[in-house]
Amino acid sequence: MIFKRKIYSKLLEWKQNARGEKALLIEGARRIGKSTIVEEFAKAEYKSYILIDFNDASKVVFDAFTKYLNDLDTFFMILSTEYDKQLYPGETLIIFDEVQRFPKARQSIKKLVKDGRYDYIETGSLISIQENVKDITIPSEERMIKMYPLDFEEFC
Repeated sequence: MIFKRKIYSKLLEWKQNARGEKALLIEGARRIGKSTIVEEFAKAEYKSYILIDFNDASKVVFDAFTKYLNDLDTFFMILSTEYDKQLYPGETLIIFDEVQRFPKARQSIKKLVKDGRYDYIETGSLISIQENVKDITIPSEERMIKMYPLDFEEFC
């Protein structure tokens, strides 16, 4: 069962207002439903989506971020093939789940948003601690919102 979460309206607002020009970073404690709500949003609001969970992404995916960010056509072809998803410009959401596990992906947001083909949401916990942001440039192309555990109103 999926609970109706207040943050869903913020996701809709971001999609309408950002129009692909800003990524969305959702930060919150572990196990509060960040990944679940973002995937439900992707299913309902986009033609296709890819969820890259950096807890268990393949070496091929990690290598794509390391080797092919200067060739975005190849980069997106690798993601499309690895996740068996067709990507549609303007109608695909790419989700970086547990992005704190791979800060290079967060840094890539600047280039990916500038490319303009797809929308991006990043999720994670402890994103702002020094260990998870050292040696990367924090992208100005992301908007951050906090997500909190289910409140009583949402539960009811």
